[in-house]
Amino acid sequence: MSSVGRIGLTLVAIMTAGAGGLWAGQRGIALPDLSWLRAIIGVELVAAKVETPTGTGLVIYYRDPDGRSAYSMTPKETADGRAFVAVRQNEDVSFETVSGKSAAAPDASERKILYYRNPMGLPDTSKVPKKDSMGMDYIPVYEGDEADSGIVKVSLGRLQTIGVRTAVAERSAIERKILVPGTVAFDERRIQVVSMRVDAFIDNVSSVTTGDRVKKGDDLFHFYSKDIARAGAEYITELRGGSRPGLDTGGDRQLRNLGVSEETIQAIGKDRYVPRSITYLSPSDGVVLERSATAGMMAEAGNVLFRIADTSRVWVIADVPEYDAAAIRKGAQATVRVRNLPGKAFKGTVDLIYPELQAQTRTARVRIELPNPEGLLLANMYAEVEIASGEPSPVVAVPNSAVIDTGDRQIVFIDKGEGRFEPRDVAVGVRGDDRTQITRGIEVGEKIVVAANFLLDAESNLNAALNTLTASEGQP
Repeated sequence: MSSVGRIGLTLVAIMTAGAGGLWAGQRGIALPDLSWLRAIIGVELVAAKVETPTGTGLVIYYRDPDGRSAYSMTPKETADGRAFVAVRQNEDVSFETVSGKSAAAPDASERKILYYRNPMGLPDTSKVPKKDSMGMDYIPVYEGDEADSGIVKVSLGRLQTIGVRTAVAERSAIERKILVPGTVAFDERRIQVVSMRVDAFIDNVSSVTTGDRVKKGDDLFHFYSKDIARAGAEYITELRGGSRPGLDTGGDRQLRNLGVSEETIQAIGKDRYVPRSITYLSPSDGVVLERSATAGMMAEAGNVLFRIADTSRVWVIADVPEYDAAAIRKGAQATVRVRNLPGKAFKGTVDLIYPELQAQTRTARVRIELPNPEGLLLANMYAEVEIASGEPSPVVAVPNSAVIDTGDRQIVFIDKGEGRFEPRDVAVGVRGDDRTQITRGIEVGEKIVVAANFLLDAESNLNAALNTLTASEGQP
């Protein structure tokens, strides 16, 4: 007999027993024991409660009869012997846990739901439960969860879609190259002035002009001075009186004080003769910057006759912008390139940082000393200068792309795992070519976001705005 037939007979039996009981009660007649009927009724009522499948098609999986998150691909029973419910092809397949109390799950009814947010993270909230266009339930936000509104939560699949990449904060040296313009200049310490210490007549001048290169000891000009001639005669008299050359006698010392070269003094001591015209020798190698000596002129003491610059070492004066001046250190390595020598680079060091800024250009002047043995670098050449700067000692550093600079604050996103990211304010130190120093806010070993962090920042700001809006709506 079918279940419907059995239920029908049971109902007839119940109605008959009820009518008979009423009739017997009115007449005071006792009825026989009907426990057999109660047994039948109980069996039928249990049978009526058995859940019959409503779906059609093949069985896809089996789910827990109480709606818990328990599924099986084959028939299965619960701990108390009840069979799992078959889910067929035409039924709505869902793996969401059925709401309700359970021994393992906390009671969500004890927490107040503030609002429901879009499951895909879109800027859409609702005060009542609803579904999005794809049929996904909106996620409830409970009271107390808004305190964690700064945390950005992104599904693992979406992380790959938006291209989030992370790195680890570590200790490293910060390197940075500062590119600035510069100009080649003579080393002021290697420029010499040729002048007389006494009045003298210039007899003749060597064939040396401005721009010529001279060697130390080359003839520059010939002169006559009565003061030098008198000192030379005294020196010869001392030698004839028994003094030996080189003993620093009075005449010897006087000649040196008058600026006579050592070679000329030795020649006077050897020949016992003071020449009428004395030769003035070049004091160093270099380039003639100025020639004022002219044959036949009267040169007074102190007049500049020649200016000679030693070009074996030169300076490059670089103009560093004010905001980069603090990153320059004395002794830093520098590379200089000039336009008329393509492919050639000169290595030097920062010798001096001038203690003032140029008012017109707001730049700091930095002096770089370079060797110039071949004389390729000429004064007033335009140069391109690359100065190494940064923090040579290891510091806490992150890739430059990890820092979001809003102007008022600097933010780095920390990967908390499971798609959760925390925006954190940091203090930034030296910025290098690839990495940035973090002086406060991050510890070594923390995982940080280095790509797509601007998208996380936008979502973080959006979450904060939605939480503020929701809070204001909830106020009376």
